[in-house]
Amino acid sequence: MRKILVIGAAGQIGSELVLELGRRFGDDAVIASDVKDECPEALKDFKYTQIDVLDNKKLRNCVQQEGVTEVYLLAALLSATAEQQPKFAWQLNMDGLFNVLDLAKEGIIKKIFWPSSIAVFGPSTPKNNTPQQTIMEPTTVYGISKQAGEQWCAYYHEKYGVDVRSIRYPGLISHASLPGGGTTDYAVDIFYHAKEHGEYTSFLGEQTALPMMYMEDAIRATIELMEAPGENIQTRTSYNLAGISFTPKDLADAIRKHIPDFGIDYAPDYRQAIAATWPASINDEVAQKEWQWKMKYDLDKMVTTMLENVQPERLFKK
Repeated sequence: MRKILVIGAAGQIGSELVLELGRRFGDDAVIASDVKDECPEALKDFKYTQIDVLDNKKLRNCVQQEGVTEVYLLAALLSATAEQQPKFAWQLNMDGLFNVLDLAKEGIIKKIFWPSSIAVFGPSTPKNNTPQQTIMEPTTVYGISKQAGEQWCAYYHEKYGVDVRSIRYPGLISHASLPGGGTTDYAVDIFYHAKEHGEYTSFLGEQTALPMMYMEDAIRATIELMEAPGENIQTRTSYNLAGISFTPKDLADAIRKHIPDFGIDYAPDYRQAIAATWPASINDEVAQKEWQWKMKYDLDKMVTTMLENVQPERLFKK
């Protein structure tokens, strides 16, 4: 019997992933977990358990008692936050992964999803159409931990036969989660300001192109990768996923098709330096070939959907 544990279920990806897994496989097949004591309201229909992924004993007990067969490990300290707490970021991002990989090594769980990121790339990486296999010299704590994690995933697969699968997520855009201050979060924040104020100040420069993806595509890609036949999965580090590459100016121009008077100005902050180390566009031909990945949301479709669904009152308290 399939039993799926999502660790980090209260986060931006986790909350929407839990809902989609429940829709596909039944709410009873999914357990949501997070370090937070209280279950998020959006996940109230699912079984919820408080787990710190660094608490190996509690994690192991949960997996064994619930008969967990698959783990989606989303708990991590992200790019901008990790730069403020580098040692804790390394501990959380790496030890949490080891705790789950070891459960699979012992045969207790059968399959793992672990997300990587475009942060594995660095200034020496080709910025345009970045290939699946290329130079990776990350300069952020987050990127360093993700690059190391990719290699450990490949090692556990080769050495112990662990079925672990991964995607290098680009920046993710969703109307369900509020912007959290990450390097790519301007592309979420901008929609709230556009609807509420008709203007926005971007913390990235006008011509800073980054790979982005609408959350629905990211969730679908994650599940499609996990459901693909094992013999198709030839890449055991992490798959490039291209998404949509655009600049803040491109995004503002797309928003003006709906809000003609929308205004934008630019005040780059410390996140500009992080963004400067990442690719401008990604090549995901390997994912297309090995598990038939195909994106559905282009820039205009994403912008239309975001403007239809964002609720500014969630961000701007009246």
